[in-house]
Amino acid sequence: MAKPVVGLQLYTLRDQTETDFLGTIRKVAEMGYTAVEFAGYYNTPAKELKALLDELGLEAPSAHIGLNFGEPEKISADLDKQIEYAKELGLKYIVTPWAPLPENPTLDDVNKLAGILEAAGKQVKEAGLQYGYHNHDFEFKQVDGKPVIDWLLEKVSAEFLIAEFDLGWVHMGGQTPVDYVTRYAGRVPLAHFKDFGQGRSDTEVGKGVVDLKSVLKVAEQVGIAYFIVEQEEFEKSSLESAKMSLAFFRENGF
Repeated sequence: MAKPVVGLQLYTLRDQTETDFLGTIRKVAEMGYTAVEFAGYYNTPAKELKALLDELGLEAPSAHIGLNFGEPEKISADLDKQIEYAKELGLKYIVTPWAPLPENPTLDDVNKLAGILEAAGKQVKEAGLQYGYHNHDFEFKQVDGKPVIDWLLEKVSAEFLIAEFDLGWVHMGGQTPVDYVTRYAGRVPLAHFKDFGQGRSDTEVGKGVVDLKSVLKVAEQVGIAYFIVEQEEFEKSSLESAKMSLAFFRENGF
């Protein structure tokens, strides 16, 4: 398997993208990233966005697409529109970045969420794409002796649901990132590299306490194709932080 490609989740640069979406993507390419993951398109026609990606030589494997959990009857129609755009853009994966769960989830809550994710996964697969879920830390709450995320990945088959493990949030959920990517080897084509410093404040990749280097060592073996950098808080600027995170991968041979 080829070495994983290093990409940037554009939510990291949301202060830039909301004023100059296409210009920001150019800056990402200039930094040396070779892929981007979308978190909104800012009303840009797919044809125009694809032309820019092709010009810059950037891969775009995936996008974070929220489901309308508040109005379940609208999920399918909303998702159809997103699928149409994603196919025109050339994406491979549609990833749900978050789902609501009660403070103290029960197995009924897990089953309800699993049903929604499975239906979305089937819809996406029928369109020729793959569907995934991106975790935070709350999916590692225990329900009947097992973390919610494990229940979800057990109840929805790999055919309809891949895992985009956010390694920082795996750590914050009290687990070890390398254990999770190994446990679900072959089901984790995308991995979010997020690092945490003090408390719940995230930081540049490689600057915090999350054991990310152990994941680098097994990445090809477990089938990770894309490392996706994501950061939400910055001491300097979002652009400067994105450069620093990319340097981590360069220093480690990627």
